[in-house]
Amino acid sequence: MSFSEPCALAVDFGGTSIKMGVTAGDRILATADRIPTTMFESPQAIIDAMVATALGLREQFPTACVMGMGMPGWCDYYKGVLYQLTIVKGWDHEIPVKEMMERAVGLPVVLDNDANCMAYAEWKLGAGRGMSSLVCLTMGTGIGGGIVLHDRILRGRRISAAEFGQTSIHYQGKTGPFGNRGAIEEYIGNNELAAEAVRRYAGAGIDKKVDECTPRDLDVAARAGCPVALQLWEDTAEILACLIMNLMYTLVPDAFIIGGGVAKAGDLLMKSLLANLRAQMFPLLMEELVILPARFGSEAGLLGAGAMAMDEFLGHGGLERFKRE
Repeated sequence: MSFSEPCALAVDFGGTSIKMGVTAGDRILATADRIPTTMFESPQAIIDAMVATALGLREQFPTACVMGMGMPGWCDYYKGVLYQLTIVKGWDHEIPVKEMMERAVGLPVVLDNDANCMAYAEWKLGAGRGMSSLVCLTMGTGIGGGIVLHDRILRGRRISAAEFGQTSIHYQGKTGPFGNRGAIEEYIGNNELAAEAVRRYAGAGIDKKVDECTPRDLDVAARAGCPVALQLWEDTAEILACLIMNLMYTLVPDAFIIGGGVAKAGDLLMKSLLANLRAQMFPLLMEELVILPARFGSEAGLLGAGAMAMDEFLGHGGLERFKRE
């Protein structure tokens, strides 16, 4: 394929499959066939599959000058290491993903948490463009996101920051995966929301299966006047308000940008969310609060990974090894 501009190879490593493609700004120039994560028996096998796909994309786009990778789990952005990935067999220890991919593909690689990549896409290319501080929340299977403060993605000293899904909404609440009490992900992740919907439907004498209680299903039911679905959205808004309130009191960003399946409830969620926030926040802070829908959907991971890598390559990021004399 003829494309003369510099571009980036991009990876969005999801829960069930890996998306790979080529990006330039807010454009996805090409995508490869998805790689199912469940068919591999080791980290090396899945890296080999990503290498093969990356080499194929690089052959199609010779102007690709860098590679960005968004991966779930605990990432070290500075070292390019992924510490644990429960969805891949045997990935229970530190794997130098950046080094392995660079050696095999022959391009500089930037590795970050997938939620940071989504936040980067919204900040640089999407709903948060032009802002210096924002919080991006992604609400899907889990609750994730990223924080931009003073024109920089907020990162921990060693591993990813902004693991919103593990923050607590109740000190005696449900136990999270690390023993943490009241983890918000245990309440309003897609799977938890569906399970709670099934339970409440059963209490109302209605038989529903989990796969009939996706955010889209609950959105349709609520708009049709179903009291179970309506109450579920009100409760979800109350829980989400707790997280946003805490972040607003802590950071006071230019905006909160919300994406993902749960966020698609739109006004069903927003009306109750704002009512909960007004009841709990200092009035001047409430005046400063801006909540925006994400511009991008499922393409955010690829776009953010590519944009982050390209910015590093051009010297606009934080990695010393990309800086030029």
